[in-house]
Amino acid sequence: MSYSYDDPDDPGPKPRRPLRRGAGLVAVAALVPTALAGWLLWQAMGGAGEEDEPPKVLPLPSGSSSTAQADPSRTQSPSGKPSAKTPDDPKPSQSTGKPAGGGKGPLAGKVVVIDPGHNPSNFRHPRDIARLVDIGTNKKECDTTGTSTNSGYTEAEFTLDVSRRIRELLEDQGATVKLTQDRNRAFGPCVDERAEIGNEAEADAVVSVHADGSAAGNRGFHVILPAAVQAGSADTRAIVGPSRDLGVRIAGRFVSATGMAPSNYVGEGTGLDVRRDLGGLNLTKVPKVFVECGNMRDAKDAALLGSASWRQKAAKGIADGVSGFLKS
Repeated sequence: MSYSYDDPDDPGPKPRRPLRRGAGLVAVAALVPTALAGWLLWQAMGGAGEEDEPPKVLPLPSGSSSTAQADPSRTQSPSGKPSAKTPDDPKPSQSTGKPAGGGKGPLAGKVVVIDPGHNPSNFRHPRDIARLVDIGTNKKECDTTGTSTNSGYTEAEFTLDVSRRIRELLEDQGATVKLTQDRNRAFGPCVDERAEIGNEAEADAVVSVHADGSAAGNRGFHVILPAAVQAGSADTRAIVGPSRDLGVRIAGRFVSATGMAPSNYVGEGTGLDVRRDLGGLNLTKVPKVFVECGNMRDAKDAALLGSASWRQKAAKGIADGVSGFLKS
């Protein structure tokens, strides 16, 4: 099966017909020859990230069930505690120290909000993060601890590291970049506040960075797009189209940069998933997507996520997708 996307910056042949996902229609992406070739080469070489010799991670015991993906209120850390450092990078990417915005480059004048999923200190504040907040369609927990690999590398550490790398890449192109949290809060922010941060910044694009906590054998990345929601304080109708464009571009560039195939368990092979139950998407007023960079509970995906060089590739794929969207 071919995995690729209709990336406007890297056009390819159009698909014959769209796929249906549930009751809605999910567009099947067009082939991107360069991305597909890169993935095939990656497969032939035995997988990306081998140069880092990532730590071995044991798979989940037989019969383990999948945890729900993507939303901060739907994944939990098995240990409840963060690891002391990333597996192969004791000094993960830090802030560049550059002033936010005001730079020169193709993205000068553009505002991007990067939302690192969860918070490394959430586990210390179980009551605070368990507080219910209104997401329009219903109420959800403020936040959760997130998931982790079997070796203890937490989703919160992963998302913060990748988000910092994305920030640096976009700032180098002149964009003004804001993180919703940068290890500068005791917990959270809550999912409704995460959305509000992007809204108040009048961001041109928002990306929430995550890693999934599904069952062993479930592999690959997927990009979550907002559904058309109008309920309570949620009204995404104006940003559904732009958010899909942003998500499709990120998906295509993610394949090119990382060599990772789209999810084999979400999105029917497209790597795209539309959801209406995520507060961060329901409450956004600006184009926004979630990126699940891989499955931390699968040994092969976990080895990639634990690799510093692979995380840089993931950051580049996301940054390139954002850049293409902002330049369009």
